[in-house]
This record gives sequence, C-alpha cells and structure tokens, in this order.
Amino acid sequence: MLLGIDHVVLACSDVDATAATLESRLGLAATGGGRHDALGTLNRLVWLGDAYLELVGVFDADLASRSWLGRPVLAALAGGHDGGLVTWAIAVDDLDETLRWAPPDAELRGPDDGERRRPDGRLVRWRFARPDELSPTAPFLIEHDRRAAEWSPAERAARGQQQHPLGARARLAGLEVETASPAVEAGRLRSVLAASVEPAGRAVVRIRLGAHEVRFAASRPGPAAVVDVIADVPLRTRVTRVGDCEIRLQGRPGEVGAPPQPDGAVGV
Repeated sequence: MLLGIDHVVLACSDVDATAATLESRLGLAATGGGRHDALGTLNRLVWLGDAYLELVGVFDADLASRSWLGRPVLAALAGGHDGGLVTWAIAVDDLDETLRWAPPDAELRGPDDGERRRPDGRLVRWRFARPDELSPTAPFLIEHDRRAAEWSPAERAARGQQQHPLGARARLAGLEVETASPAVEAGRLRSVLAASVEPAGRAVVRIRLGAHEVRFAASRPGPAAVVDVIADVPLRTRVTRVGDCEIRLQGRPGEVGAPPQPDGAVGV
C-alpha cells in the first residue's frame, strides 16, 4: 500500500552547518542521523512526523563515487554547485507487493537491504527498490523495518508530538520538481504506483501520494525544486534555500495570509 513521501534527499557539503541554518531561519530542528557505512555518506534528519528532510553529506568520496546514493550526492555538490535536491523516497508498507504489480518498464532494481548506524550504535534498517540512476524526477521506494531503530510504535508516537523550535509540530505537505516534461514524469509514477494524476495550473501536473502532493512543473525562473512544510500554528511564511531547493514553511492553511519572506540561501 502507498503511504506517501517518505523523505526528501538534500545534498550538503556540511550537514551540521545546514542543519543549524534551517533551525535559525525556519525554526526546524535536525535530530539524529548517522552514517551509511557502505555508501560513503552521512546525514542529519529533520523529522516532520514520519516524513523527513534528509541532509546528506559525504565522509568518503571514493566510496561514495561507487555507491548508488553517493554518486548523485557528489554530482549535486560538484562543479561549484552548492547542493540541493538529489532525489526523494516513496514509503510503501509492502515493497514486494508493490514491485509485483509494477510494470516491466518501471525498471526498478531490488529489493535490496539498507542500514544506517546512529551515533548511539543502534541500526536503522530498511528495504528499497530504485531506478538505475536517482534524480529529482526519479525517486526510489522504501519499506522500513519496524523492528529496528526509529520505527517502533513508541518512537513514531513521540515523533508525532515533536515540537520544533518554532514552537509547534510540523509536517511535510508536498514537493515541486522542475522538469522539461511534467506529464511524462507524472505518468511514469502513475504507472508504477497506480496513483491519481491531474492538472494543477499552467504546465504543472499534480500527483497525490498518500497525504502528500508532488507537482511536476515546466522549467521556469527560480529554484529547481520546492519543499512545502506546514506548521501546526499560525505564522508568517518563512522561506530559505538549500542549494537549488527552496524550503517553504507555512502556518496552518487558511490562517496565514502574509507573503513569503525570503531570507537567503543556506550555505552548504
């Protein structure tokens, strides 16, 4: 069964510095994280209920250059670029069943096993299936191990009540990705997940993934991607950047009418 967006992967040259900037500008705190020992990458997580922003950096460039996650992270950080959206993950609760119904042209590798070692030594485990090359328009599927760290009923319940420094809970609302072919990218996801697709304005196609919304938009001036986060209190919209990705925090819908207040890009 489709659960929604699991997490959004953002490449950062310094995950701790980016985490500090997101907290100071948006009031969203990063907690936890750890290392992907087999991939050459490390992360910090900004939890938004059961979804999260994953701030990903590299601790071993050679190892990362040979790993499925490290390669696109290095590419996002290369050539003077300051990172941004690498890819995103879609949560499912039965990966085998999802793959069984996926069409042959979906070309997903897996299922494979993944894990991350936390600073406290506990392991987070998951299974996943991915395209050959990850990109902002080519996400992967993930099923978490509910017996391992971070996904027990007690830990999930605690996350659901987490108060960020802004003084409220926050949740992921959606993601917008720039692409030359919005209808094609949305159609590819629909064929894999049997999700509904509909127009959402000029040259924008929307697809519902559980409680979340993903929009594929034609190329336009501005950021290459936008992540929408909703706070559980009225507040003025706050906007900042992680590389080429804009993070937009809004108050409860219908209670905040102030325009966004951009405050610069996150130095990553």
